Amino acid sequence: MTTGSGDFELTMDELRVVARYVAESAEEVLPVFEAANPNDPRPRAAIDAAREFVNGAKRTKLQRITSVDAHRAAKQAATEAARLAASAAGDAASAAYLHPLAKATQVGHILRAAASAARVGELNAGGDAAVGLKLIEQARQRATPVLIDVLNRYPLAPTGKSRAAQLMTILDTALRTSR
Repeated sequence: MTTGSGDFELTMDELRVVARYVAESAEEVLPVFEAANPNDPRPRAAIDAAREFVNGAKRTKLQRITSVDAHRAAKQAATEAARLAASAAGDAASAAYLHPLAKATQVGHILRAAASAARVGELNAGGDAAVGLKLIEQARQRATPVLIDVLNRYPLAPTGKSRAAQLMTILDTALRTSR
């Protein structure tokens, strides 16, 4: 099955590859959110919903609802690290609905969670940029050829001023040149 009504097609298998990549990134930093917000299950629920899709379930409202809920948790988080971790979880659930539109903003749905995880690593290391770059390199190495093929259907990631946006641009460039 493919998703159409866009600028190109994406298969369900391709969407599952993207969702797996995003969920792996989000899982790395979920403990940061949960340590700061032990009674808030929303980001974990989003990752669980992403995993259901990755493991073969149909995409449903579950992914959409848990994504929105995790992003709401991010807005309520007290620290940048917890906010980024919850947002990454929301991105994992929403990856099942990546749009086949050649818009740079769609790249965030593929790479933002990995960039957020790298930024969380920097924050946990007292702002050490070398830690973030090391984590970006690990995210690059984790990317499969299918993920890179999907990424290359989109324009370059939009540039942003935040450190997480800068890390996403670095990852985007690294993945596109690693073919």
